[in-house]
Amino acid sequence: MPIGSNTLFQNYFSDFKNYDEVLKSNMSINPNWEKLLSNLTQMGTDNLLAKQNEINWLMDENGVTYNVYNDPKGMQRSWNLNIVPFLIHQKEWETVKKGITQRAELLDLILKDIYGKRELIKNGIIPQEVIFAHRGFLRQCDQIQYKTAKNLLIHSADLARGPDGRMWVVNDRTQAPSGMGYALENRYSLSRVLPNVFQDINVKQPSKFFYEFNQMLIEAAPQNKNNPNIVILTPGPLNETYFEHAYMASFLGYPLVTGNDLVVRNGKLWMKTLKELKQVDVVLRRVDDVFMDPLELREDSYLGVAGLLDVIREQKVAIINPIGSGVLENSGLIPFMNAICNYFLKEDLILPQIASWWCGQEKECDYVLNHLNDLVVKRIDRSNRENIFFCEFLDAKAIETLKKEILATPYKFVAQEKISFSTAPDFIEGALEPRKVMCRTFAIARNDTYSVMPGGLVRVAAERENLFVSNQRGGVSKDFWIVTDDPQTNIQNYSWDSTCRISISDINDLPSNTAENLYWSGRYLGRALVTARYLRMVLNRMNQGQYNNRKSESKSLVFLYQSITNITSTFPGFVGEGSEDILRNPLKEIISLMMDEKRSGSFAQTMSSFNNSYYSLRSLWSKDMWRVFDGIKKLWRKFKEDDDYSIAELIKLLDRIITRLIAFMGLIEESILVNQGLLLYFIGLQTEQATMTVAKCRSLIVFNYEENLQYDILESLLTSHESLNIYRYSYRSHLSLDNVINLILLDKEYGKSLSYQIKRIQKDINRLPHSETTLNFSTCQKYIAEANNKIESLSITSLLQVNDDGTLRENLDEALASLSKLLHKTSLAISDTYFNHSYQQKQLVNQNFPLA
Repeated sequence: MPIGSNTLFQNYFSDFKNYDEVLKSNMSINPNWEKLLSNLTQMGTDNLLAKQNEINWLMDENGVTYNVYNDPKGMQRSWNLNIVPFLIHQKEWETVKKGITQRAELLDLILKDIYGKRELIKNGIIPQEVIFAHRGFLRQCDQIQYKTAKNLLIHSADLARGPDGRMWVVNDRTQAPSGMGYALENRYSLSRVLPNVFQDINVKQPSKFFYEFNQMLIEAAPQNKNNPNIVILTPGPLNETYFEHAYMASFLGYPLVTGNDLVVRNGKLWMKTLKELKQVDVVLRRVDDVFMDPLELREDSYLGVAGLLDVIREQKVAIINPIGSGVLENSGLIPFMNAICNYFLKEDLILPQIASWWCGQEKECDYVLNHLNDLVVKRIDRSNRENIFFCEFLDAKAIETLKKEILATPYKFVAQEKISFSTAPDFIEGALEPRKVMCRTFAIARNDTYSVMPGGLVRVAAERENLFVSNQRGGVSKDFWIVTDDPQTNIQNYSWDSTCRISISDINDLPSNTAENLYWSGRYLGRALVTARYLRMVLNRMNQGQYNNRKSESKSLVFLYQSITNITSTFPGFVGEGSEDILRNPLKEIISLMMDEKRSGSFAQTMSSFNNSYYSLRSLWSKDMWRVFDGIKKLWRKFKEDDDYSIAELIKLLDRIITRLIAFMGLIEESILVNQGLLLYFIGLQTEQATMTVAKCRSLIVFNYEENLQYDILESLLTSHESLNIYRYSYRSHLSLDNVINLILLDKEYGKSLSYQIKRIQKDINRLPHSETTLNFSTCQKYIAEANNKIESLSITSLLQVNDDGTLRENLDEALASLSKLLHKTSLAISDTYFNHSYQQKQLVNQNFPLA
């Protein structure tokens, strides 16, 4: 297939600089790519552009993100997937697969040796500085034994095609390799948007690999448990690949936990649940080595579990991969890998590496210093993302500085030959452009060998001539195809052996941090909805007030402004010092309450808190929920770009946010069962709504107003409570205070009444796990029962009584204040009983793990 017959290749190369995956040196197209390019060409440029936009939309809608710290576009950057996949034929892949298997076997042997007999150092195969000068070597892990045949259970290799046309190994990832989840999502998304592109192309599916991955986790458990308790340990939502942590937890069906969810007791690792401690058998970790145990490693770490290493030594828990495996992510090993391979396996490396020189050897160091401009220099340990020095781009001063650094500590540096990796086509603005690519694939331990994923994750340089291939630098990704001549089903079927796995079956299996986030997501959602409705009601009153100059209307607005401050606790606001000036321009204050995230109690801060609690629960929520939630964020972000807000625009914004919040509330009940944790969300939601109901009533109806003013206030309360229509339907009368109090506070059948909310909270709290040794009510049961008894004892007659000067309904105020206090005590008791993460252990001796 000549290049001229494919319009997508117009201006693909101005000159032939690099090895290209598609084009041969005679500018003909690689036969392996012909069918794919034919399928893409038949779709046409316009259709491809539309499909690329659809992929972008789908990634956004599904909430596929890659967190980038200090990114001006926001930390949660959307994941980018290019419409053109990357492919390798099965015949070539067999060689790559053998090479990856060999390399994983070799790295496993190196890991065992480093923390075992250390024959490689004793026999002079590798210099000791390569190991001991690397931050990944942890002496605390020395001589630890593991029950599994392989110590290294997951290995990830970054591959790129070298100038000789073969796939070369660029990097090894052995601590907590990332990318599996992104690779899986890439395949799902491309299959959904572009099913036609797979037509007549036999693409191998990764179904078997993920089945084996799950089996590997199960079989790693100590004592060969049939139903081990497996957890996925994440640093938390701020981690750059947190989406993948949540994605894999949801995909595999295992709890996603943080260090605070786990604790060591009696020589075993336990997960804190609402009722009791539950023993953990296997931890698939995404936390780096030195943060895993603050007792023996980094004492300032809050990401790991104090005492964990001791449990590992006693073989009471399996950690995947073992703590200390980061020492293998060591560019200082590369110059010695072939010698190591010959020593252990009596054979040469199958996959080539970049020519490398370790500067700890005098001859090699001299060569590096004399040829620095032609080399790429790295530190042997880049665990803190130290710079890579592309010396051809450094000026004379920078070169001299680098030479001094190398001479000062030569054993810390490795220099590598500068080579140009291959390019592959990327669909950019209606045409194909060559972009440098790097492939990441995965190997997992299976019995006495390794199983290699058919494909993986491909990352693409952001710019046409860019040397860097990095997500942090704005790169994009591709689906990675292994194509074969044998027919493939192209159906992705992922199923596990149900006799050999365990899932979260009920609320007793819920990790404590997950439980807490469920509770607070309910509270923040309730607060956001009530606040939005109240602000909308006030803004609507303001809008009407522009055409209505009745005295009572202006008075009621002042009371409503002041109630906003009281309900949201955004003091001083409309009631404190300087309130007279604020009342002259109330819209400015309301805009601040809506949009200022830094202001405590503001609607924006509530939404931000809700965002944080929601994102921590990514593994539980459905894609529909993410779409609704992401729609709120987009709406909010777009609105904030405009700094000239009118009352009508603010009302429109709140209308749309309220609609989406209600949709979100409905979808929650479709995503998780009540006995799997939804109960905690309900308790949080009802607690916040009850608290806000009390706050509204205290702000609006404890004062005794004149008749016209009281009518306006009562109508405002019912409107903000979304209860005006049901009031009219129920009472069919003029608004009266006794009927409003009965409906909003005392009606036991009305779902939005305070009485109903408190009764619902009590019912749900009684369903929580309680200690079997407790004969009486728990503290939270006691407080909510007291609140329920309190509201049941109230009478309309007593609540309507005013004080001697006729200004205040003291009985009503005292009752509401008492209920507010009891709700607050109930919430604190729930936190103290179920969400106590305060227990910490610290080292008796400081461990020094330098960052530089």
